[in-house]
Amino acid sequence: MAKKVFKTIDEQIAIMQNKGLIIDDIDSAKDILIRENYFFLNGYRHLFLKSPNDRYYLDGTTFKELYSVFNFDRQIRNIIFKNLLIVENNMKSIFSYQLSKEYGYHESDYLKASNFTNNSEKSRQVNDLLKKMKRQIRVNGSQHAATSHYTNNYGYIPMWVVVKVLSFGIISELYLIMKRSDQEAISNIYNVSVENLTIYMPILANFRNLCAHEDILYNHRNQRTISDTKYHNDLNIAIMDGEYIYGKNDLFALIIILKQLLRDEEFRLLISELSYEVDILTGKLNSIEIAKVLDAMGFPLSFKELSNM
Repeated sequence: MAKKVFKTIDEQIAIMQNKGLIIDDIDSAKDILIRENYFFLNGYRHLFLKSPNDRYYLDGTTFKELYSVFNFDRQIRNIIFKNLLIVENNMKSIFSYQLSKEYGYHESDYLKASNFTNNSEKSRQVNDLLKKMKRQIRVNGSQHAATSHYTNNYGYIPMWVVVKVLSFGIISELYLIMKRSDQEAISNIYNVSVENLTIYMPILANFRNLCAHEDILYNHRNQRTISDTKYHNDLNIAIMDGEYIYGKNDLFALIIILKQLLRDEEFRLLISELSYEVDILTGKLNSIEIAKVLDAMGFPLSFKELSNM
C-alpha cells in the first residue's frame, strides 16, 4: 500500500482537477481547503464519482457542489445534535427521578448493585458500570457548580444532580442494567416497549458521539438495526429481500427513533429544519439529483410526511 504523504494546497487542487472536478474559483477553493481540511472534504466525493470503483468525478461536477454537500452535512449534523441533546437531557431527568424515587438520593443509596438487575449474567456489567459512574462523579464532579455545591455543602450529590456529569454513553448503559420494573416505568413515559428502548439507547449514544466529534453524518450506518415500525409501513418504504430499504440502521432510523422520543412540536420543528436544508441543497446540485443524497441518508422521498403521522 502506497504511503500517504503531505500535499500542499496547490497539490490538493491539482489532484482534484486531475480527477475531473471543476474548480471555477481557485482562490476560494484554496481558502476552503486550508480551513476545512482536504481529507474531510474529500469524504463527500463518493456521491459524485462515476462508479463505486471509479476515482473520477461525474462529468460537470464542481467544487461548489462538493462543498455544498459538506455544508449540508454540517447543517443537518447541528440540527440532529441539538435534538439529541434534548433527548439526552430528558432521559437524564427521567432516569434520575425514577432511581431517586425508588432507591434514595444519596450516592450510597442509589449506587447500590442491589438496585439493578439480579441477572447473574449481568453482574459484572452492573459492577463495571457503577465503577464508571463513581469515576465520572469523582473526576467531573468538581468541575460543575451544581455538583461541587452539593459536595461542599452537603457531602453528597443527589442523582438528579449527578446526571449532569454522566456521559450519554453511561446513561445508555444504565438503562440496560436496570430492574425490569424501572425499565418499564421509563419506557411507559415514551410509550415504547422496553425492548425497543433497549435498542434505541446505544444508537442514540452512537449518533450523539458522531455529531459531537463532527464526523460525517449523512451516510452513517449503525451496527444495530431497529425493529420495523408503523412508520415504515405508513411511508410505503420499499422492501428488498424481506427488509425495508430505509429506516433500519441509517440516519432515517435515528429520525424514526426521535419521532417516538421527542414531543410532537419538537419533532415537527426537526423535520421542518431538515426539509429546509434539503431544499437548499437541491438548488445547488447540478451533476446529481437530490434523490441520490437522500438515498445515501436512508431517507425516503416522502420523509417530510413523518411529521404529520
